[in-house]
Amino acid sequence: MTTNTSATAPVADARALGLAHYAARGVLEQVLARHGMTFQQQVTLRAAATADAPRTPDELVAQVRDSLKADPADVHATFDELLARRLLVADGPHLLPTDAGRELLAAVGAETAPVTARVWGGIPAEDLAAAGRVLALVTERANAEFAALTG
Repeated sequence: MTTNTSATAPVADARALGLAHYAARGVLEQVLARHGMTFQQQVTLRAAATADAPRTPDELVAQVRDSLKADPADVHATFDELLARRLLVADGPHLLPTDAGRELLAAVGAETAPVTARVWGGIPAEDLAAAGRVLALVTERANAEFAALTG
């Protein structure tokens, strides 16, 4: 495997970030497709499954919208899809993942884990830390710009 040295490495910019995002997302979407699942369904189901406490639909919409910048109506449609597949269940005012939903997330995680290890493996810890700091700052700034445009 060859890696770029600092002398030849491209400068981090919006294009480089987008290319990395879509390359990784493309891998995930291939796995999700084998399970008949979309990216938005996976993000929505994961939000419900990893919540510290049961979430209402409005709370899940806010979380998914924050992550994907998705239209709330589209997130509600995703709830309907997940409910129809019995991956989510309504429990009073909350939406909860079913055992089947948790099993599906685990299966997707198991399938993507080796790919993730190959993609991220061997990157020096200091590079990952620097990239993490930059990505956190870019995310914060972009979220502020998004809020200004949509607020």
